[in-house]
Amino acid sequence: MEQFDLIIIGGGPAGYVGAIRAAQLGMKVVCVEKRPTLGGTCLNVGCIPSKALLDSSEHFSMAQHKFQKHGIEISGIKLNLEQMISRKNTVVKQLTQGIAGLFKKNKIEWAQGMGKFAGIEGDNKIVEVEGVLGKRTLKAPKVLIATGSEAIELPNLKFDGKKIISNVEALNLNEVPAHLVVVGGGVIGLELGSVWKRLGSKVTVVEFSDKLLAVMDQQIANEAKKSLIKQGLEFKLNTQAMSATQSGNKMMLEVMDRASQAKETIECDIILVATGRRPYSDGLALDKIGLGTDERGRVDINDHFETKVKGVYAVGDTVRGPMLAHKAEEEGIAAVEIMAGQAGHVNYNAIPWVVYTWPEIAGVGPTEEELKQKGIEYKSGSFPFMANGRAIAMDESEGLVKVLADAKTDRVLGVHIFGPRASDLIAEATTVMEYGGSAEDIARTCHAHPTLSETVKEAALAVAGRKIHL
Repeated sequence: MEQFDLIIIGGGPAGYVGAIRAAQLGMKVVCVEKRPTLGGTCLNVGCIPSKALLDSSEHFSMAQHKFQKHGIEISGIKLNLEQMISRKNTVVKQLTQGIAGLFKKNKIEWAQGMGKFAGIEGDNKIVEVEGVLGKRTLKAPKVLIATGSEAIELPNLKFDGKKIISNVEALNLNEVPAHLVVVGGGVIGLELGSVWKRLGSKVTVVEFSDKLLAVMDQQIANEAKKSLIKQGLEFKLNTQAMSATQSGNKMMLEVMDRASQAKETIECDIILVATGRRPYSDGLALDKIGLGTDERGRVDINDHFETKVKGVYAVGDTVRGPMLAHKAEEEGIAAVEIMAGQAGHVNYNAIPWVVYTWPEIAGVGPTEEELKQKGIEYKSGSFPFMANGRAIAMDESEGLVKVLADAKTDRVLGVHIFGPRASDLIAEATTVMEYGGSAEDIARTCHAHPTLSETVKEAALAVAGRKIHL
C-alpha cells in the first residue's frame, strides 16, 4: 500500500490544478486519471478541441464571406477537413503533454487507471486503482474527488457514436454532414452547431425551452439568436425531440411542438444530442466510505469543500454550482489551500461564463431578469459595438455591452456582453466585481483608444446617463 498526503481522483481542470497547488504547498500528491492523457474532458474532448475547431471554422467562414470586403480576393477556397481535425488534435496533444510536464516539474505522481474507494483505515482513506499496468492500492489522510462530468444521454435518443452522437464524436466527424440536427440550444449545442454550419452543414437546433440560452440575460440572448439566424442556423424552440429511426443512411427525428402538440419528422444525417451534462460519480464506490450522491449525482459538501467524511473533499462538476472549467480550477486550488490551513476562497458571484459562437457571448453576475425576480433595485447602462471605432475598423460591429449596477451604491452587480472578443472583455468586469467596484470606477478608468474595451467604459458611463460616443 502506497502512502501519500493527498490522493486526487480526476486529472481534469480541478484535479490537475489542485495537484499542482498541493505540491507547491509541500504535499506528496498522487493524481488518479483514467484517460491515457491528463486534462480531463476540458482539454481532451471539450473546451480546448472545440475552441480549436471554432477558430478554424471562423477563419474558413471569413475567407469565404469577409476577406473580399477587406480588399483580400481569394479564389478556389476549399475545405481540408482532415487537416482541420489534425490541427485540433495537435493542439490537444501539446496541452495535455504540457500538463504531464508540469506534473514532473512539481514531482506529482500520476496513477493512470480507474480509481475507487476501498475503505478507511484510521485517518487514511484507501483508494484502489485499476490500470493498464495492473492494480495499485493508495492511501492518504486526504482525498479530493474531482471526477468531472459526462454528456447526458436521453433515453429516447441513445448514443450510437455514428448517427446519434455526443460532443465527443462531433469533434471528429470525417465529413461535413449535409444536415445536422442539434438537440439542445445551450452552450455546447450552439458552439458545435456553429462549427458545422460554417463548414457547410444545414443546422437545425431543437430546443425544449421557449427561449434560447434561457439562463442568460435575455436581451443578450435575443441579440445572439438574431445573429445566429442571420448566419443560417434554424431554430425550433419550445420543441421536444421524441424519437429517432434510421432510414437507409438518413435519420428521421420526430419532434413535437410543445404548445400545439403538433408533430413533424425532420430528415437529417446526424443528430447531436447536447442537452447538458451530469456528474461523473459512478464507479467511485462512495458507499465504501459512507458517502452517496443526490438525485443529480452530485456529492454534497460544506462551505469548505469537505464531505461529511472528514478528510474527503469534492470540487468541480461533481458538486453544486455551474459546470465550468474555471470554476473547477478555483475550487481545486481553494480546497487544497484549506487542507493546508490557508484561507481558500472562491467568489461565486464573480464567475464569468462564455459562449464561443461568433460574435461571442459572455457574462458575469446576475442577469437583469434575476435582479427583477429578487426585487433588487438596479440601474442599467448599455452601449453598442456599432458605435465603437475599433469594432467598425474590424468590421465586427454587431452586439452590445450591458452593465447592471446597484441603484443606491452603484456597485457593479453584473455585466453581459454579446460581441467580438466578449470572452476577453468580460475579464475587466469580473475583476471590478471581485474588488467590489462601481460602474463609476469603470467609467473613470482610462481605456486605450481605439479598443473594443471602450464599449465597457461607455456602458458604465451609460449607467449614469452620460455615454459620450452615442
